[in-house]
Amino acid sequence: MRASVPRSDLYDGVTRTHIPSMAILKIARMGHPILRMRAKEVPDPTAPEVSRLVTAMVETMEDADGTGLAAPQVHMPWRIVVYMVDGTRSSEEEEGDIVCDVPLTVMVNPVIEFLDEETSLGFEACLSVPGMAGPVRRYENIRVTYQTMENQEIVFEARGFHARVIQHECDHLDGVLYTSRIEDMSQFGFVEELGKAQAGSPEEDDG
Repeated sequence: MRASVPRSDLYDGVTRTHIPSMAILKIARMGHPILRMRAKEVPDPTAPEVSRLVTAMVETMEDADGTGLAAPQVHMPWRIVVYMVDGTRSSEEEEGDIVCDVPLTVMVNPVIEFLDEETSLGFEACLSVPGMAGPVRRYENIRVTYQTMENQEIVFEARGFHARVIQHECDHLDGVLYTSRIEDMSQFGFVEELGKAQAGSPEEDDG
């Protein structure tokens, strides 16, 4: 791993637009080819360009009221994810499960390991597929290894909604949208319409 990454290396093959601090970046929508590409490993997480990109990603995520954002979603083909978990938004957690807020986390070159075969079904949405949602089956218990922007290796375990968020965002790094993981497309649709249908249904699906 090199001590520094020249700007031309980090932005090779993408638009070399300067990313100022606190910038709102354009989010790629479903159909854009970058969302089907496997993102590249970041050679040096400590590079200034990484810090600038992360700052802009966080601001973009917050502006869009998102839970997470991956670099390919802002047209940057690098293995970087930012996310934070609000416990009040994890409606699909199993009864009795402890739901905790997770502060802003920045993961560079994350790798996921599934700890067992337990899965759960939960509705997901995506900033790259605005206004829509659908049910996706995810692993409940995972172990994640990633690098910080200080080039420290972090290993931790996540479960439930926290694990779901991480799997969703890391899918983006491999060119996978959650829509390709939906098993029952009859439940995929616009959030507003799904909400109306659920409100008019006599029973609520806990899955």
